[in-house]
Amino acid sequence: MGSRIRSLRIARELTVQQLADQAEVSRRLLTQIEHGQANPSLVAVTRIARSLGTDFTELLSDTVPGEAAIEVVPAEEHLLVWTSPAGSSAHLLVSTPGVRAADLWSWMLMPGDSYGGMPDAQGSFELFHVTDGQLTLTADNEVAVIAAGESARLRSDRVYRYVNDGSVSVTFFRTVALAR
Repeated sequence: MGSRIRSLRIARELTVQQLADQAEVSRRLLTQIEHGQANPSLVAVTRIARSLGTDFTELLSDTVPGEAAIEVVPAEEHLLVWTSPAGSSAHLLVSTPGVRAADLWSWMLMPGDSYGGMPDAQGSFELFHVTDGQLTLTADNEVAVIAAGESARLRSDRVYRYVNDGSVSVTFFRTVALAR
């Protein structure tokens, strides 16, 4: 990912400091990311991607979708993207780089844990399907609790949060559909 960030930065004729300022990350962190010496947060990488005019999954992917009608992504290629000290995790399962972005994620939030997201592009959405536990979503002072077997749609072009207020872990699938 670091080499893709560096290549895109150079192609856009940005200095490390200029990109760091635009992405609201430190120059030191950006340099470490470009050299593969840092494990940046999902928020930091998303800010960098947006500042480069792309999205998170474009930075992760070194390939573009092929011409095959069906492309299978083996389980060992599912990418662990986020973890928390409480043991929560998010895996990117598959994405559609190079076209209107859509990502499929598998999440697990431990009891009492949460994840806060920054706004996506205007008109973007996230879709959820909870398989175990109860997921609480918050955005614009609204709160919704999604139980196992239920699904939800979130306007992700604003600050939002996923929360597990329960006593057992919550697992869910999330699809991100970014507006371009």
